[in-house]
Amino acid sequence: MKAAFLIPLALALWPVPATADGAGDFDYYVLALSWQPSWCRDTGDGRDATECGRGSGLDFTVHGLWPQHEQGWPEYCDTPERDPSRREVQAMGDLMAPGLALYQWRKHGRCSGLSAAEYLATLREAAERVEIPRPFDGLPRDITLPPAVVEEAFLEANPRLTPDGVTVTCKAEILAEVRICLTRNLQPRDCAPDVQRDCTRPSVLMEKVR
Repeated sequence: MKAAFLIPLALALWPVPATADGAGDFDYYVLALSWQPSWCRDTGDGRDATECGRGSGLDFTVHGLWPQHEQGWPEYCDTPERDPSRREVQAMGDLMAPGLALYQWRKHGRCSGLSAAEYLATLREAAERVEIPRPFDGLPRDITLPPAVVEEAFLEANPRLTPDGVTVTCKAEILAEVRICLTRNLQPRDCAPDVQRDCTRPSVLMEKVR
């Protein structure tokens, strides 16, 4: 009986996507920044992604800007807004792959209550408000370091951020993402508990920029 009780309780506490479809019904944003060499190693190389080619020079790139509830998150919301045009997603190419920009709009942007153009502009503004730490800019060699050092570098480069507003994630032994929590007005804020899940490995690999 005890085990039968604990299983549904654990499931209830585990964060899951929210079922509400109301566009604009969310509490804050998570800006997700991917370490591009890690994404290429894990996914992009297998797809022959052009952004993983030698000489691309990409370090942290935007994964997405995600509307978030204090627990859970909405996705694939109903909205009367049209998808962005090819020109609009291609214009995001300096921050993220155009195909990813379209996917992020469809999965997350539709929940923002904004038009596609407004969402992409908000995503760009959020990314431009975050300073990438200088040591990671064009990283010339592979390095291994504690996830906490990556977080500290972002806090030093962005004094308005707080430790509870920055989360560093990993996938196996490699650095995956840095996630930064922002208000709906793109001001720094602490992440809700279900987002505050830092990588627990003692160290992670950051492969050099290609």
